[in-house]
Amino acid sequence: MPASRCALVTTGGTIISKIDPATGLAMPVLTGDELLASLAGIVGETEVEVHDVVRVASPHIMPQHWCALHDVIQTLVDREDVYGVVITHGTSTLEETAWFLDLTINTQKPIVVTGAQRNASSRDFDGPSNLLNAIKICQDSKSEGKGVLVALNDQINAAREATKTHTVNVQTFQSGEWGYLGNIVNDRVTFHRAPLRRLHVPLRTHQLPVVEIVSMFVGATGRLIDAALEMGIQGLVVQGVASGHVNAAMYEAVLRTLERGVPVVIATRIPQGGTRAGYGFPGSSQLLLDAGAVLCNDLSAWKARILLMLALQDEASMSAGLQELFDA
Repeated sequence: MPASRCALVTTGGTIISKIDPATGLAMPVLTGDELLASLAGIVGETEVEVHDVVRVASPHIMPQHWCALHDVIQTLVDREDVYGVVITHGTSTLEETAWFLDLTINTQKPIVVTGAQRNASSRDFDGPSNLLNAIKICQDSKSEGKGVLVALNDQINAAREATKTHTVNVQTFQSGEWGYLGNIVNDRVTFHRAPLRRLHVPLRTHQLPVVEIVSMFVGATGRLIDAALEMGIQGLVVQGVASGHVNAAMYEAVLRTLERGVPVVIATRIPQGGTRAGYGFPGSSQLLLDAGAVLCNDLSAWKARILLMLALQDEASMSAGLQELFDA
């Protein structure tokens, strides 16, 4: 049976939100069918199959939602009649969900995540145009084999690279120093490059390991790391400064964590450039690496956390070695 339809999976967020007259505040209330109705006459009803998986504000997305999405989406892309999947999501945590799915879904079919910066009660609601573009990207054969894509405001980003850069601007998702993968102009999908750094880490459990993120800042004491360790974390991401450095107190806390057998991944709060080994002071990225910590390369702390969670699922996931996984 030839593939004939796109699947639309909704999760909540601004794109399905409207203003509640009683409070004057936006809440996620629309169904996928109601959202799709905004494209009536442009996209045929038989072209899109709607699946409302969850309806929450994206700050409320949890790892269990990721696992549920994984199962739904993997089932959809395994169907012969589905040529791809569009996911609508709140922009606050969209990049995390997109990266989780990019790592765990096994398919060459297009998967496109989109959202909106303005709710459905706004005169300039950007949801319908973003949804239409996502469907067009999903329909385009050039989108195959590129992993999960993030598409808003006529731009296409790779899940690994996409990050939200502005709280309200519609052109919020950027790819940093690498630039967009492509764009949509006059309904035409154009790709200028392909994402070459692709990883697949199978989802083996719906009870993902507990991994926390602790940030470095001037005067950081390391007590938050110790508290997380006492709470039973299974992994830790430290968001360092510069190329992945921390101060002496944080360094000692990282050493205590490693001594307890808890893996530590070092990220940086700097948006571009990533981590790299260097310097010889206590807490430098080189000394952290020498102590057994892992440098996360160009991933943000929150994306490094997701990869670490998946790597810690079982021994099979860890067999290649953590540093090799983050360098891939």
